[in-house]
Amino acid sequence: MERSTIVRVHDGLHARPATRFVNLAKGFECDIELIKADKSINAKSSVKLMLLGVKENDEITVRATGADAAEAIEALIGFLENPHSGTFEINTAEKIKSVEVAPVANNTVSHSHLRGVAASEGLAIGKAFGFFPAVIDQENRTIAKDAIPAELARLKQAFATVQDRMNASLEIDNLAASDRGIIAALKDIACDQDLVDGATTLVESGMDAISAVIGTTSRIASDFAAIDDPYLNARADDMNAVGRQICLALLGQNDVNLDAIPEGSILIAEDIGAWDLARAPLKRIAGIVCGRGGATSHVAIIARAHGIPAVLGLGSDVQRLSNIGTVAIDGNSGEVFEDPDQEIVARFQRKIAEATAEKHALSVFKDFIPKRADGTIIEIAANIGSLEEIEAAQEAGAMGVGLFRTELLFMRHMHLPSEDFQTETYAALATAFAPYPVIVRTLDIGGDKAVSGIDFPDEDNPFLGWRGIRMCLDRPDVFKPQLRALLRASAKGNIKVMLPMVSSIDEVHATRALIDECIAELKAESQEYALFGLGVMIETPAAVLIAPALAREVAFFSIGTNDLTQYIMAADRLNPTVAKLNDVTHPAVMTAIEMTTTAGVQAGIMVGMCGEAAGRPDLIPTFIKMGLTELSMSPASIQRAKKCVQDFG
Repeated sequence: MERSTIVRVHDGLHARPATRFVNLAKGFECDIELIKADKSINAKSSVKLMLLGVKENDEITVRATGADAAEAIEALIGFLENPHSGTFEINTAEKIKSVEVAPVANNTVSHSHLRGVAASEGLAIGKAFGFFPAVIDQENRTIAKDAIPAELARLKQAFATVQDRMNASLEIDNLAASDRGIIAALKDIACDQDLVDGATTLVESGMDAISAVIGTTSRIASDFAAIDDPYLNARADDMNAVGRQICLALLGQNDVNLDAIPEGSILIAEDIGAWDLARAPLKRIAGIVCGRGGATSHVAIIARAHGIPAVLGLGSDVQRLSNIGTVAIDGNSGEVFEDPDQEIVARFQRKIAEATAEKHALSVFKDFIPKRADGTIIEIAANIGSLEEIEAAQEAGAMGVGLFRTELLFMRHMHLPSEDFQTETYAALATAFAPYPVIVRTLDIGGDKAVSGIDFPDEDNPFLGWRGIRMCLDRPDVFKPQLRALLRASAKGNIKVMLPMVSSIDEVHATRALIDECIAELKAESQEYALFGLGVMIETPAAVLIAPALAREVAFFSIGTNDLTQYIMAADRLNPTVAKLNDVTHPAVMTAIEMTTTAGVQAGIMVGMCGEAAGRPDLIPTFIKMGLTELSMSPASIQRAKKCVQDFG
């Protein structure tokens, strides 16, 4: 994604504006380039930016790749088009900072605060507890040839030590199930063959073990960070966290821990390893603020599972909070106030009291079964992407899973997941939510997401390219193991399967043919299996227009409003210049939803929705009127949605 503009900064990007521009760029997780004529530089490097020699009235292009690319480009273009950028200490062009002006007597007082990623909802105020472990440097020392065997032995022992430490953590009796799942995932990363082989190869070439580990984990992490998918992008943090643990083992050290954090503290950190946080005394932590991380990172998942407000992705600005006394954070908006005055404290205390009352009022809906006036049950389910999110969905009262994204199974490892591993994952999911259904979406991966073992062509627009069911049908060696795993796991619980990016009935027929092949193979192998209901996601205009025919072929529809909206409106949902067109309430989109629902109802099949719109209280009554009987959303929205259904009646 890129945009061009004319630089209006007075005198161009000389030292001070360049520093401000780079600090702004560092506040975003995506990779950012600044292009002038035929030269391209990393926008997060002050030296390279100044060497580029950007003058006032120069034409510049900002290119960003990553989960928050749209926000980054909008903020950086705003900076470049502001003649006063870099003049003031706090700049209104910067999206990660803002200034609030509130009246006090006859004067106005500015309350500066930071803005990051709203990763776990809720508000908190408390004493700041800084957690800034020492950085381990990559020295790139050369090892003498005769010393290489000993260095390899140290490396091998370090990997074993980390495995032992993680196994010990998994044996802790009071460890929450979601935290246990995260540690297990980190343990799996720590023994991944690509990581082990990569570090070993570098040591064999004469590099010291610590530098080899940092180099290998950084390489793999950068691959994850470049993916335009928030779930997969967040795995870069996991890889770096694992690399740190291996380096500490090489140094013969244990990482500093959070055992000493006082009750009611706001945890402040550049980054927190999921392993460290999962083992911390979480009941003492009132809130979390991190320089790194996003809404789908393991830190965010842990925070949500334990009801801890969290704001992540502050970038280098988190250093401003390392030595302050009190912090107030808003996990709903992503705002962080440093040393708040009495007015802000009073406002937060009032909001916290209101939120506590609302949460208590909604908690009665955890086990509530919402129904239409005619008695039809409306299933309120959860959208999740990993087993670590099960607990948060259960605590919210999810009536099953309306969307389980299987991409993470393929992306979090450096190899294609085995059929047995997939079977265990899907079976665990089905068991956790029994007797409610679990809808598993088959692999929805495309050219914008790299997968080891699948070579994707270069595509100008991967959202319109070789993705979803299109790729899977062309790669039965990838698709069939997933279908076999789903058939095997269906013997353990109520599993349904849906196909993404369907645009023709032939795709359904081809999938059924593969399923029949899988069933024949499982029978011949005497493997236990059970049939599952096969449905499709309605997210392409083609699927909407052939919905009546599709409804005669499948067991259910699930409307994916995010993609459906961007395809109907022909507006890239990651492009801020057309953001206003990505509105699910647009008559064209609502008509498409109604057409789909009508076709499904007339055919007697279930029609659900798994897009973000499913959790909107202002739209739920309309969707129920249309005939939808299943709404799937983030766990945080479930109890509110149940109440909305009850109020609608």
